Amino acid sequence: MIFIALLRGINVGGKNKIDMKLLKQTFEKVGMNDVLTYINTGNIIFSFEDVSKTELSRVLEEAIHTDFRLQIKVVIRSVDDVRGIINAIPDIWKNDKEMSSDVMFLWDEIDDESVLENLVIKPNIDHVIYVPGAILWSIDKQDVTKSGKSKIVGSKIYKQVTVRNVNTARKIYELMQAQNSRN
Repeated sequence: MIFIALLRGINVGGKNKIDMKLLKQTFEKVGMNDVLTYINTGNIIFSFEDVSKTELSRVLEEAIHTDFRLQIKVVIRSVDDVRGIINAIPDIWKNDKEMSSDVMFLWDEIDDESVLENLVIKPNIDHVIYVPGAILWSIDKQDVTKSGKSKIVGSKIYKQVTVRNVNTARKIYELMQAQNSRN
């Protein structure tokens, strides 16, 4: 099975620095196969069999702590999970000079549509979709300062998500599909 490990808060603002080559070695050391990292923000694609996503998270969090002395939360999604998320992103959503569109991958503990009730969503500004495993959020760049999205920072929910822009999320899925076709 092909998985993505999404690490929260590494290599951001000079904090929690982890070299991707060393991180790849950590994953391989604990038995992950076909390990591929994508950009410095903690996206690691790998294959592994016969274990739950919860167990994979635990093993990888322990390995990262052992090798890097960092307490980093690891969210695991299968290729099928990511397919469902990517298919829910409207085709017109992008991350560029005109639009800001993100995928907020949810911790399992808050992965439920009711999570939307705790967000500040501004009608006609914020375009928000819940899909199992993630919240999709898009704003026209001209409206970013009017958006409720900035209110999530510092909230309880913010501590239970890891965010990737839609361009990155689509690339991750493309890489996962390529890995899946090789296995």
